[in-house]
Parts: sequence; C-alpha cells; structure tokens
Amino acid sequence: MDSSVAAARHVAFDWGGVFTVGTFDGRSTQNVAERSGVPVERVRDSYFRHVRQLEVGAWTLEHFWAVMAEETGAALSYADFEALYLGSIADHAPMYATLAALPAGVRVGLLSNNYPVVSAHLRRDPRFARFDALVFSNELGHKKPAPESFAALEAAMELPAAQTAFVDDVQENIDAANAAGFHGILYHHEAHARFERELAAWLGLDALNG
Repeated sequence: MDSSVAAARHVAFDWGGVFTVGTFDGRSTQNVAERSGVPVERVRDSYFRHVRQLEVGAWTLEHFWAVMAEETGAALSYADFEALYLGSIADHAPMYATLAALPAGVRVGLLSNNYPVVSAHLRRDPRFARFDALVFSNELGHKKPAPESFAALEAAMELPAAQTAFVDDVQENIDAANAAGFHGILYHHEAHARFERELAAWLGLDALNG
C-alpha cells in the first residue's frame, strides 16, 4: 500500500492490556502495597472503590492518593506515590512495533479509561505522536463501555465508525464498540501474531511489518 494514499479503513486502540502487559491497576496496587508495607487487599479495596473518580476526571490524582493514604494507612508522600504510579506502566513492546508499522494513510486513535497525570504522561511519549486522536475518559467525563465514549472516539477520528476497527482486551468494550458501529477486535497479548494478521486483513494489507 502506498503510505501517501489515504486508506479506506482505520484503527483505534485501548491502552491498558493492549499497549501494556497485564493490568496497570493490579500492578500499581501491588507496588503501593510492597512499598508501604500495607496488605495488598487493603490497598485494592480502597483503590477500586474510588478509582472511578479518577476515570471520569472528578478527582485529581493527588486527592485520590490523599483518600487512599488515609483509608489504608500507607505512609507515602504524594510525590512518591505519583512516581510509583507512573513507574507501574509496563509497555507491551510488540504493540508499539505494530503501531509504528501502520501505513501513514491509516488514521490511528486511542480510547482509554485513564487517569489524570497518567494521560498527560502518555501524551508526552514520543511514540504517541503516531496517534491522530486521543480520547481519555478522565478528560471526557465518560468511561467505556458508555456510548458517549465511542461517540467521542468517532468524532475525534473524523471518520464514520464503520471505517474504524476498535481493539480492546475486554469483551464488554468490544460489544459496546460493535453496538456503536465500529469493527471490534478482541485482543490478547499472547496472541499478538494472530491479531496482526486480523488487523492487516481488516486494513486490506498483505501484512504488517511489526
């Protein structure tokens, strides 16, 4: 495919579990527990009761940590927590290689249930320059699988949903994407080669060079 020619089909991705290995939430809570000496069950109880406030942008990360620290007794400063939180990102290198291999004519989007500070950190990543559209739940005020999330993605992509595949590792989100008119592709990091073949077929390419 001539990369200077606009493609007829395009692709958008989730972030956690797609561009990361495993779940960011599970890894970050484990790291907080280990650093603070607080049982991981106590950390996760507080984290998962309040994380939606981050995902829809209702709380800052600093306020989130203040609530968690008080509930769990974890004696970490906010600065230490933020550094630990961002340090919990574990990149899934094969997906970044796939991203880099997409022809220039293919528009690329991201729709992620994400958090203040983390979303800003990702925007600064040079690899994210390949994305044409970035939609983060904490900036939008809605999280997947809400229809508003996929409507925002369609608007940001500046394309009809039917021309865009949506890649996510959660079946509920794939179902919502399909309902919104996207072509859902369920992803698992242990089947990356199969995913690349499926995506290439959707895009009308013989193969991806990732």
